[in-house]
Amino acid sequence: MELNKPEIVAEVSAAFVEYERALVDNDIEAMNALFWHAPETVRYGIAEVQHGGDAIRAWRSSCEPVPPSRRLHRTVVTSFGSDYATVSTEFTSDATPLLGRQMQTWARVGAAAEAHQGWKIVAAHVSLIATA
Repeated sequence: MELNKPEIVAEVSAAFVEYERALVDNDIEAMNALFWHAPETVRYGIAEVQHGGDAIRAWRSSCEPVPPSRRLHRTVVTSFGSDYATVSTEFTSDATPLLGRQMQTWARVGAAAEAHQGWKIVAAHVSLIATA
C-alpha cells in the first residue's frame, strides 16, 4: 500500500474542497452526493448522531447552515493506497469562540466516471472545543 500518492491526494483534496463549498453554500444536493448513501455510513455531529445515508439526508434537510464566516485551518489529507483517505481539519467562525474539529473518512465506492472519481465520505465526526 502506497501512502500519499500525489494523484490520490489531489483527487480527495478536490472532493473535500467541493464538500466545503457545498457546506458553506448550504448546497444540500451536493453535500448528499458526496456522502456515501448506505446504511453503513456514520456521521457524528456536534450535537447529533446519524447512522445511515437516509438519517444523514433527513438531518441535513432540516439542520442550520454553517456560518458563512467558517474558515479552515491545518487541513491534512492522507491517502492509503488508491481507494481510501482521511481528511482532518480545524475550523473557526464568527458564530462561536470554540475551535471546531472535523474528520472525514473517504473511500472510492463509486465508479471512476462519477464526480470526483467515485470518492464518497463514508464516516465523519465534527466536534467543538474551547481554545483556551
